Amino acid sequence: MNLGPDAINALLWLLHQAQQAGWQWLDAWGLTQPLHGQPGWPFAHRLAAEYLLTEPGQSRRLLLALASLLLLALLGALAWRWRRARGWLAGVALVLLLVTPWPDWRLLVRPTVPTAFHQSPNGFNATSIVRGQRLYLAHCQRCHGADGRGEGPDAPGLTMWPPTLNGSLLWKRLDGELFWRIRHGLQDRHGQSTMPASPLGDQQIWDLLDFVRAQAAGQSLRQTGGWMHPVPVPDVTIDCQQGSRRLSSLRGQRLRLVLTGGPGPGATEDPRLFSVAVGQDAAGLDCQADSEELAPALALLLGVQPQELPGHQLIADKFGWLRVRGQPGDAQWSEDDLVCRTSGQPVPMSNPINPVQAQTVPADGLDAIIRRIDSEPVRSQRGGFPH
Repeated sequence: MNLGPDAINALLWLLHQAQQAGWQWLDAWGLTQPLHGQPGWPFAHRLAAEYLLTEPGQSRRLLLALASLLLLALLGALAWRWRRARGWLAGVALVLLLVTPWPDWRLLVRPTVPTAFHQSPNGFNATSIVRGQRLYLAHCQRCHGADGRGEGPDAPGLTMWPPTLNGSLLWKRLDGELFWRIRHGLQDRHGQSTMPASPLGDQQIWDLLDFVRAQAAGQSLRQTGGWMHPVPVPDVTIDCQQGSRRLSSLRGQRLRLVLTGGPGPGATEDPRLFSVAVGQDAAGLDCQADSEELAPALALLLGVQPQELPGHQLIADKFGWLRVRGQPGDAQWSEDDLVCRTSGQPVPMSNPINPVQAQTVPADGLDAIIRRIDSEPVRSQRGGFPH
């Protein structure tokens, strides 16, 4: 039995939910200690989801083992209720134990920290990203560098060269594990400090993590032409004719952010997208983002200077992930504008998205893009677990 990526992701998601449910159950029964404002993880290890991603054979073994354990539990229940059949039920259980391809349990766990399953209270919003930027410049850049590559002016004098913050490091750890490492510092295998404990408060550390992720996304876009990991829309308050609302309340709709003031004619409403102007001129669009923090946050995500923002457009899918970037001066959309994708396979052009829309909106490549992001959803992974 071969497990495909979707099956492995489903297994990992279930395991993650099971861990979180167990953590919440322990907290409900008073078996955990509060730590940094949230219940602590009482164990020294967690499931090693990243190992299961790289070793499909172990994932298959784990799935079979879980099925065997469920069957063993059922056999035990039958034996308890059906005494006359206990002999042959025990025999079936013994055979099941012998034929099950048990995984190497030692490889399925990894060391973790008490805040492993802590969640950021920010929800990745524009304000926290900008606050985190100020904190990074004041406390982190001399070691990690202004661009997060670990080449700050103090880096050569450290006992260990700082790692780059722009690669996969941020996604190999859970949010709470990153929080712990900043809050309490890092040591090498000899116990020598390689990064001091942070003097920042808990909320400040969560802000800092939001900025580091935003900066890493922008560096990825600059260097590779795409976001290697899904990036959510930074949340912020927007003003619409019906009143104020949060961008996060638009989940379930395709969202377009228009950075106003660029060259060429201004953007107009499109029935295929919910359009939000970021800037002063919101004429012809559904809503306007009245926030000083959103533009600098988007500049970080795009890897550009704030003065280079006007004329950019961003499209997010129905799940709130940024998927498409339109650059200043581009008059037409094309699939080259996809900067967060799951595969390179083209999407058939048959069956338009909506026959009515197809008659009222001229073909400009946007139909193909929308079809692509609708048919190829993305999912973020933290510490190997799908989120």
